[in-house]
Amino acid sequence: MHVLREPFRIIRAHLGAYLVMNAIIFGLFFLGMGAALLFPDLHASHMASMQEDGTTDQVTSLLDDFWLFSLTILAVNTLTAAVLTILLPSLIVPFAGIALFAYKAFSFGVALAPIDATVAKTLIPHSLTLLIEFQAYALVMLGAYLLGRAWLRPAAVGARNHRQGYVHGLRQLGRVCLPALVLLVVGALYEAFEIIYLVPPLVAG
Repeated sequence: MHVLREPFRIIRAHLGAYLVMNAIIFGLFFLGMGAALLFPDLHASHMASMQEDGTTDQVTSLLDDFWLFSLTILAVNTLTAAVLTILLPSLIVPFAGIALFAYKAFSFGVALAPIDATVAKTLIPHSLTLLIEFQAYALVMLGAYLLGRAWLRPAAVGARNHRQGYVHGLRQLGRVCLPALVLLVVGALYEAFEIIYLVPPLVAG
């Protein structure tokens, strides 16, 4: 039970920082949407790059297998977004992952901008996916913030030096990553479900 309670204690103790992380993610996401609506070529260029690097074809090839598609989404979201974009950079440079994911949130907005009726319809079920996954990323970003804070200002967490502050921050990071992982699993399952079963009837209608 302690393993489950501790992450929520950390979130409550740093609720302001957690809300700031949400503001960064959603703010940059909607800014990206707005930019794509104002400059349609921005969206077209982003989609073309996904086509060229094989992302679109990969997604299409997985639509017949719900579990494999879910696992692929989970792997991409966990490894690419959470680990490579937020976690690893923050372990090397304080707060670096927060800045990198802010750019990624902007890119999400560009990609998902409702440039036509079809895309707008897909956002109806996909909005829940975004809410779940963005909360997971906000938790990882909160962990990155707590790590950077303890690392740079060890006295603020009762540590005697930067090394002890870093270790303290790592513990907090690991604890908030647990609920983030749970959210990523739930998000991957729902995202696969909505793309396979909910979006096609909407688009066809």
